[in-house]
Amino acid sequence: MDKYEVFKKNINDLINIDLNYYKEKQMKRRITSLMNRNGFNDFNKYFQRLKSDKFLLDQFINYMTINVSEFYRNPSQWKVLETFILPNLISKSKKTLKIWSSACSTGEEPYSLVMLMTKFYNLNEIEILATDIDDEAIEKAKIGLYSNKALTNLPIEFKKKYFEKVGNSYRIKNEIKERVTFKKLDLLKDLFPKNIDLIACRNVMIYFTDEAKELLYKKFHNSLDNNGVLFVGSTEQIILPERYNYKTIKTFFYGKIN
Repeated sequence: MDKYEVFKKNINDLINIDLNYYKEKQMKRRITSLMNRNGFNDFNKYFQRLKSDKFLLDQFINYMTINVSEFYRNPSQWKVLETFILPNLISKSKKTLKIWSSACSTGEEPYSLVMLMTKFYNLNEIEILATDIDDEAIEKAKIGLYSNKALTNLPIEFKKKYFEKVGNSYRIKNEIKERVTFKKLDLLKDLFPKNIDLIACRNVMIYFTDEAKELLYKKFHNSLDNNGVLFVGSTEQIILPERYNYKTIKTFFYGKIN
């Protein structure tokens, strides 16, 4: 067994993250780069240090889980969500929609969802579940402090109403933060919530193997309510969605086939 294979097994034993589900060439290159930057050129020596150095381990997890996000990422998709997907879901539901941001990174997506939902519900009726594998990303999300660049695509009405300027940054108001419940969750290993009306899983699948994608499509299908919709990223269209029991509703939006 080569050193990287041993490293992957050791990492799984240490932090319960299975690197076999990630595209090997891409992930190995990222890890090697981080390892070299910290002065290591041997996977085993690097792992031994990860076991004893919390700073290096946190850095490894943060680097591996790739947090790149912004409010209203791909605005045209949010417009489809506002004008077609949500009204359609609401018309079929007798309750407030259950929405899950399944790889929430530093909070931009779930907070965007809360703000959008204020067009359909009173703020105190809205509840968004937001999960991520990365503790540090979740902590940043709970703080809710963002650069002006992260707000570039956000409708100006939301920026004015729900943010406070702090120096050169913007802090999201507590009334929005209070509508989101953050939890740590490993998409590949953990149980999913049930009866979800809308699942957002965007800009995550590109890092996974075909085997991992197939597993996730099945888990998301089981997580969705009967009329539920899966919302994916702009480079993650599902080829032949029917084989996973989905139907295309709009580009990047897939309905559950029961």
